[in-house]
Amino acid sequence: MESPAQRRLGAIKSHILPSATTEDDSFLRRNLTSSSHFFHGKQYSVVLPENLRSGKWNVYRSVRSPMKLLSRFDDHPEIGTLHDNFVHAVETYRDHKYLGTRIRVDGTVGEYKWMTYGEAATAREAIGSGLRYYGVEQGACIGLYFINRPEWLVVDHACAAYSYISVPLYDTLGPDAVKYVVNHSGIQAIFCVPQTLNNLLSFIALIPSVHLIVVVGGADEHLPLLPLTSGVKLISYSKLLGQGCSNLQSFCPPKPEDFATICYTSGTTGTPKDNLKLMDDLAALRPTIFCSVPRLYNRIYAGITNAVKTSGALKERLFKAAFDSKKQAIMNGRKASPIWDRLVFNKIREKLGGRVRFMASGASPLSPDVLDFLRVCFGCLVVEGYGMTETSCIITLMDGGDNLTGHVGSPLCGCEIKLVDVPEMNYTSDDEPYPRGEICVRGPIVFQGYYKDEVQTREVVDDDGWLHTGDIGLWLPGGRLKIIDRKKNIFKLAQGEYIAPEKVENVYAKCKFILQCFIYGDSLNSSLVAIVAVEPDVMRDWAASEGIQYNDLGQLCNDPRARNAVLAEMDNVGREAQLRGFEFAKAVTLVPEPFTEENGLLTPTFKIKRPQAKAYFAKTISNMYAELSTSDPIPEKML
Repeated sequence: MESPAQRRLGAIKSHILPSATTEDDSFLRRNLTSSSHFFHGKQYSVVLPENLRSGKWNVYRSVRSPMKLLSRFDDHPEIGTLHDNFVHAVETYRDHKYLGTRIRVDGTVGEYKWMTYGEAATAREAIGSGLRYYGVEQGACIGLYFINRPEWLVVDHACAAYSYISVPLYDTLGPDAVKYVVNHSGIQAIFCVPQTLNNLLSFIALIPSVHLIVVVGGADEHLPLLPLTSGVKLISYSKLLGQGCSNLQSFCPPKPEDFATICYTSGTTGTPKDNLKLMDDLAALRPTIFCSVPRLYNRIYAGITNAVKTSGALKERLFKAAFDSKKQAIMNGRKASPIWDRLVFNKIREKLGGRVRFMASGASPLSPDVLDFLRVCFGCLVVEGYGMTETSCIITLMDGGDNLTGHVGSPLCGCEIKLVDVPEMNYTSDDEPYPRGEICVRGPIVFQGYYKDEVQTREVVDDDGWLHTGDIGLWLPGGRLKIIDRKKNIFKLAQGEYIAPEKVENVYAKCKFILQCFIYGDSLNSSLVAIVAVEPDVMRDWAASEGIQYNDLGQLCNDPRARNAVLAEMDNVGREAQLRGFEFAKAVTLVPEPFTEENGLLTPTFKIKRPQAKAYFAKTISNMYAELSTSDPIPEKML
């Protein structure tokens, strides 16, 4: 005789699998949470109970794999590690282009020079063998202390093939941070470039675990001599490559449960490009797949819309007619008339090389309007995803056939998601019409923990294996996830209202004047203030249209007329996005310089470093609140 738990499991299977009976279907309908919309329209997720005994249906999985979480590809079960994956790529695409670099000749940018998959595989075997030749044992940590370039990937592949642990050291880290990371992880070998080598040598005696430094792009005869007492061998990348080729060692690949990498900061290494150079790269490369962050997509959106507005009334009407017609066709699942592409959109597509067929956005929320705009203008599949370093990147992704925007898709097959109540923010999984709460993720994609930090690990991963992301989400019909707030980085205003600054900043990012925006508030004040790094070209065009004279951009930013114009535009954008009254910035300061990694205000994935920004702009923030205290004494909650 079946136990109650077995009967419940059978009901779940019958609900999910095609052989479900009418009786089982009705049972599941009675046991659904407030997500009763699950049975209406196209479904992207299935809802399951977290505990067979509790009866609460609150765990969402991909409709593509409802009965188990996948850690391998169904069609390639032999791929279980990064090494396995690269081996498969090399066997399949050996002579295909893999890593490209634009060659600079006499200070000019030339054509791309390519390394094939096969060439990269040969180099990674030589680098891994070279490390073994110098006595670096399996399981050792290898530091990568230079900007993105082909050698970065080659070394990372070598680490995967020979069971080393890669540790990125992005090139803008200061000496104290580098010393901490090297000593905390016990790095034994570091790959660097001549520029970062100088930093290393300035504190070489304070990183005793390092025995080998490999300089990428440097010649051996130009490398400094280190005293024998240092115990550190200093060689060029080319020398290590040659020695590895002469002393090839067999792979010693890791097991799936072994460490692959230790990340001490979000994002990847490298300094963000200047957008003009990036657009030039795109025109030359003509990519078919383009993945980026909202900051760049917002700039593309602003650039196109501003160009349309200044092109004359006739061209502006033509663009609007083409845009509305094509968008309507896309939303209805139809093919738009090719006339619009020929007349309008093909010219826009050429800005990215003319061949893009897939665009993806991540790192922070992308405005639905911008996503729709990209779909129409570039005529390709545009999707948004959601993930974090702690989940090996992607948690959810929009389905290719889903025309609804304003969400980040459904769970991938390697994880399951639930929403946990956050009572202090009035979010619960029983909210109507849609469940809301902190997004929690469980599955094989979740990281093993913070290195040598059990306390912090326990703070984010609970006893049942759920990773608490700090993001607030809600479930839309069909099992799509929408990010609506942030539990971390929230602050309370004087009247008791909670603010998620990233949400407000993402709204203001659509303002044509804004390159970047930092929103600040605290419990001592009743309103928000904003620091805005301006779009130089837009500001100059506005000043010209207003007949305003100025000597430099800094002077223009300090002009009260400019501040008023930007704040007015921010108010318009805020109203369109239906910000609540207390979410509007009541004062703004304009700055001509962008937030960057170099000035310590930006992470490599373009996220604002909030504590650093607060300290950096402390006097400016204080001045804005002083002005507000005399001009607007009415508490925000009374408005």
